[in-house]
Amino acid sequence: MRVARSFFVAILLLALCGVSSWAQNASTLERVLGIGGRPKPATPLLAPQDLKDHVVNGKLVLSLDDSIRLALSNDTDIHLDHYQIETAENNLRRVYAPFDPLLTSSFSDQRAKSPTSTQLQGASILNDLTQQTQIGYSQTFQTGTNFQGLFIADKSSTNSSFNFLNPSISTTLQFTVTQPLLRNRGLFPNRAPILIAQRNLKQARASFLGEVNSVILQIVSNYWNVVLARENLSVQQKSLDEAQKSYDHDKKALSLGALPPLDIYRSESQVASRRVGVIQAEYAVKQAEDQFRQGIGADLDPATRVLDLEMTDRPEPVGALANVDIPTALARAIANRPELEAVHQQIAVDEMRIRLAHNGLKPDLELSGFYSGNGLAGNDPAVGNTGLGTTLSQSFRFTFPAYGASLSLTLPVRNHNAEANLADSLVSRRHDQYQERETNQSITLEVTTAVHSLEAAKLGMEAAKVAVDLARETLHADERKYELGAEQIFFVLDAQTQLALAELSLIQSQVNYQLAVTQVDHATGDLLEHHHVQVVEPAK
Repeated sequence: MRVARSFFVAILLLALCGVSSWAQNASTLERVLGIGGRPKPATPLLAPQDLKDHVVNGKLVLSLDDSIRLALSNDTDIHLDHYQIETAENNLRRVYAPFDPLLTSSFSDQRAKSPTSTQLQGASILNDLTQQTQIGYSQTFQTGTNFQGLFIADKSSTNSSFNFLNPSISTTLQFTVTQPLLRNRGLFPNRAPILIAQRNLKQARASFLGEVNSVILQIVSNYWNVVLARENLSVQQKSLDEAQKSYDHDKKALSLGALPPLDIYRSESQVASRRVGVIQAEYAVKQAEDQFRQGIGADLDPATRVLDLEMTDRPEPVGALANVDIPTALARAIANRPELEAVHQQIAVDEMRIRLAHNGLKPDLELSGFYSGNGLAGNDPAVGNTGLGTTLSQSFRFTFPAYGASLSLTLPVRNHNAEANLADSLVSRRHDQYQERETNQSITLEVTTAVHSLEAAKLGMEAAKVAVDLARETLHADERKYELGAEQIFFVLDAQTQLALAELSLIQSQVNYQLAVTQVDHATGDLLEHHHVQVVEPAK
């Protein structure tokens, strides 16, 4: 028993601590209003997807296409950009709200006692009981037609001696139809918000495709940056090894007396300088790898964040080099670029809003008609008691009908709000027309720049290959002369440096070619197709 009591006290203390902590975090007003309670926790974000499928022997082994798919699954910007589609879908559902059917009901009960001043009121103290039930249905259709149905049942009892029916039950069934004849008449003014929301959804999807293209372009650039940084490190390390080899040779020659003492410092200086280059290259590799990990979401998982990267694609082109002409590339860009689709949808929205603004300038003329049936029943001393069924039968059979029509006209002398809306719509359309022209200019410039960069990359790659061959032959010749004593070590070290620079230039030109191909694909809108990427919205 004592153990149970101690356990209960401990639980109570923990609860009090929790309440105290909550009280400290919530203001007095929040506690009074009851809004400072603990909210329901949000759904956790998805963990990085598919990374473990590419782990081989403790390394993250990735091709370029693998990296693109991981980026599309895990990149944070992709998820952020996709919410614009979900928001547009929600807005599309929201604009159907004016056409939602509405069912209403109410019941009221009222008793009143009042003194009387005349015998015509039927009692010295009038005692009335009134009960009313209402059931209504209303709906606006996309033609602008409004339909309303209303059923009212009143029950009243009184102590007045002049009432023929006491208690009495009266019912009314009424149908009303209202049709706009000028403003908001027809399908367009009423469906325009739906059409605009549909266009906005298409615009959001096009904008998202543009963001996907940008993410793919970025991850391709990051991939080749890692490859280039590693190749640069390899060249720097090879250059250091060559300098170390020359230094060891000179050191041996110095010990044999075949080299002047002052000449050893030149080769030793080259070793130190190239060691600095290796250190800088190692840092560049780490920086490029960290940026690449962020793009594919590997930095979000501690298990994959520490894994070494292995890039399986090489920068050397495979097969024939790409050949693109500017007119063909421009035609592809005009047909495929999602940015153009987005601005076209926006201009279409502007046109609809202009038509809506003109509709707002029209007079408001409405035709309304109603038809109703009335019923009455109750306790009549001369006839007997007739109940609810009698009055309902009279109402639903329209035994005692009532009907009528009305025509109403609202003619504003001046409608500043509608005029301002029209002016805003015209300004918005002109702005978006300039936006379309600017987008066309930007795409044209991007296409021409990408095509020119591709041609320059091809020429640069061919020139770099020739430069590497010549630098390698020069180094072999200088090494042979140095071994024969016909040349100083300075020329050998310089030839090593030139070969390292030529090899690095070749790798740079190959990476530039790969990036130029990707830039052309991005500029023409073919990037997703060339990497076999399809954006499919999940079924709702």
